[in-house]
Amino acid sequence: MNKIVTIGVYGFDENSFFKALLDAEIDTFCDIRLRRGVRGSEYAFVNSERLQKKLQELGIRYTHIKDLAPSQAIRDMQKQEDERLGIAKRNRKSLGRTFIQEYEKQYLSRFDSSKFMELLDPGTKVICLFCVEREPEACHRYLVAKHLSSNLNLPVEHIRIPVVT
Repeated sequence: MNKIVTIGVYGFDENSFFKALLDAEIDTFCDIRLRRGVRGSEYAFVNSERLQKKLQELGIRYTHIKDLAPSQAIRDMQKQEDERLGIAKRNRKSLGRTFIQEYEKQYLSRFDSSKFMELLDPGTKVICLFCVEREPEACHRYLVAKHLSSNLNLPVEHIRIPVVT
């Protein structure tokens, strides 16, 4: 494997989302959400069945790794912090300390990067970790990418919404 890429959906439209995946030369897409759907029509293109169909058309392998999705209890901790700070989930810039500590303790401390690699197709070159948050630092995908990068000595690229000036 050559590199790890992460992407969220908030802020993208359907065309720019899939163009970003193609531009990054993604060949394996790892959905690390617990629930593989998004409410409303704006982001319906990342609802599981539609997403998998489109990725298949683009020649990108899809895998769902539910074991990396944070529990509702950990998500509730972040929600409480967001409420305390008056931040909407979609506007969050970073994860709270409690979320990070609990996610690392409950998930990453037991996560075996080599076994993860065994789940992937042997031809995988560029893997994409996907969840919904706009900012990578506001999402558990950032923590997973950092962990994999450290253990596998791979570079990480975070796909962000292009800034319009």
